[in-house]
Amino acid sequence: MKLLNFNIIKLSVCLIIGILFGYFYNTTTISLLYILGALLLLFTISYFVAKNQFIKTIWFGMIGYAIMICIGILNVNIHNPLNNSTHYSNVINEKNDSTKLFTLRIREVLKSSYYDDKYIVDLIKIDSLKVSGKSILNIKKDPLNNPLKVGDVFMTKTSLRDVNPPLNPGQFNYKNYLEKQYIYHQLFVTKDMLFNLKTSDQTVFGIANKIREHINFKLIKYSFKPDELAIINAILLGQRQNISEDVYTNYRNAGAIHILAISGLHIGIILIMLSSVFKPLERLRYGIYIKTILIVLILWSFAIIAGLSASVSRAVSMFSIVAVGMHLKRPTNIYNTLAISIFLLLLFKPLFLFDVGFQLSYLAVFGIVSLNPTLDNLWTPKYWLFKKLWQTLTVTLSAQIGILPISLFYFHQFPGLFFLTNLLIIPLLGIILGVGIIILFLAVLNILPMALAKLFGLLINYMNHIVGWVAEQEAFLITDISFSLLFVVVFYLFIISCFRFIINRNYQRFLLLLSIIVVAQIILIYTKIESPKNQFLIFHKNRYSLLGNSQSKKLTLSDNLDSINKQKDRTIKDYMVSNHIKNLEKDSLQSVYLLGNKKLLVIDSFGIYNVKTFKPDYVLLRNSPKINLNRLIVELNPKLIIADGSNYKSYIERWETTCEKTKIPFHQTNEKGALIIKY
Repeated sequence: MKLLNFNIIKLSVCLIIGILFGYFYNTTTISLLYILGALLLLFTISYFVAKNQFIKTIWFGMIGYAIMICIGILNVNIHNPLNNSTHYSNVINEKNDSTKLFTLRIREVLKSSYYDDKYIVDLIKIDSLKVSGKSILNIKKDPLNNPLKVGDVFMTKTSLRDVNPPLNPGQFNYKNYLEKQYIYHQLFVTKDMLFNLKTSDQTVFGIANKIREHINFKLIKYSFKPDELAIINAILLGQRQNISEDVYTNYRNAGAIHILAISGLHIGIILIMLSSVFKPLERLRYGIYIKTILIVLILWSFAIIAGLSASVSRAVSMFSIVAVGMHLKRPTNIYNTLAISIFLLLLFKPLFLFDVGFQLSYLAVFGIVSLNPTLDNLWTPKYWLFKKLWQTLTVTLSAQIGILPISLFYFHQFPGLFFLTNLLIIPLLGIILGVGIIILFLAVLNILPMALAKLFGLLINYMNHIVGWVAEQEAFLITDISFSLLFVVVFYLFIISCFRFIINRNYQRFLLLLSIIVVAQIILIYTKIESPKNQFLIFHKNRYSLLGNSQSKKLTLSDNLDSINKQKDRTIKDYMVSNHIKNLEKDSLQSVYLLGNKKLLVIDSFGIYNVKTFKPDYVLLRNSPKINLNRLIVELNPKLIIADGSNYKSYIERWETTCEKTKIPFHQTNEKGALIIKY
């Protein structure tokens, strides 16, 4: 591929390989430094050999790529806070449930959960010992409490708790997600447990938050509706935590969720505006350099105010390179520009590689620059309006094709009307962004006309209504799509080979396309064969019992959930999607389950069981039965006792103590997660 002829792209690929290796395989920093030193020595020797002989050798390039892979691995180690001697995990020897005095600084405000307000905090001290590291702070919700401010320092006495892994198969792994942000524990407090420490120290994030608060304070007096103000904060200030669940769901189902995250579109409009504003500087002697420096500084200042998320950092880094090339009259290749921005970002933030927004952003841009020229050439409209509509459609389709496989992998749904949403929204979004920046500027200066503010609110409200209408067309929203990582790889290979064949139709490319289709069929058959068979699952569900029997691509479900919980709960859907199961049947809860040559006895709140005719391998306790567990163990002698989420916590603790004394294995789903019995 010609694409890989660019050296920066090859180096970026090698850096990514190194980061992947460094993340999934533990290696010591010392050994990596020795390897890197040896590779640098070989690189130097091969350079002088090639120079003296006036020939190019493959070893020179191979060693260079090996060095870059090694740098990628080393980069992961260097940025891993667990390797830092001052990280809190390296200075606490006690168990997580021990109470300590924590001094912490609010770093970022997160979207609240049903019970708690959530924040990312930097730990400063534990007792009197200085430490480093991030954690999640959970504060019990209270309508009388004001939210904490970024940059504020607090002291509280509590304990570190582990972030729980998913308790049911197929669920989103929040623990893994936080680990990729170097967050390993969380704190739970109430507001009255926090003591505010007055400090004059200011962080970059704290200053950025004060700027955002000042802008919002100025905007509030113009009577923007909550949803309008939330959208303003999302698309202009990079803060999405105040968007209501309904609005966020509408944008997701309409295929317009990317609009709510500051991306290349937003930064591109700002770049164009800044170029126009600073154009007079070009008349000065060094004006072109001054203009370029000012634009880059303003772009990165905006990125800091917006919270330095992966999508913002990616867009600003890419357009900073574009700005330098554009204003210094240097030709820039878009693939090189993307590769440089990827390279620089991953050098400073290697685990950005695993950020979903980061992946979607780059894949969308790669889709546009590589696929759009082919799609755009399929039709050349005569009239200006049709031409613009066609260009908008092809750009949208190119971006959607670029992110489709990875979107199906992460979100398991496909918005069929995405092209209609983008056709209606993107032109409107350009106006909203352009006018919005002017609105913010005028509001801060207290010279924003009320009529202009109302007009701007109407524009945002109109955009929300369009997205809401598209989201209501549920017939076009395909959900619960099973899509594995293998499918992602094959799908991308299919897209690449398909477009290569369209560009240049020949026998070799046609044969490659057919081969990939055959491979896809083989993977599909393999997935069906490997899907779970003969599994009995005891899921975890607070206050309820949820049992599933998976046989031959069919799941038989037994539960005591009420109608509201059945509608809201995604436990079963997540399991079925992740395991490629299509058929679901309902059954009532039984007292006995025969699982091949294994037997499961279910004891409910009545506590009734027969000791004479039945000797079970497993005993499931549900709905807090009042039984003498010692007597049950003596009479039945089960191999395992299970307690699901329908039991009282005090009962579970008592049962666990009894099992420890009698040396019978005990499985409680609220801690160990769902139990899977294979038979």
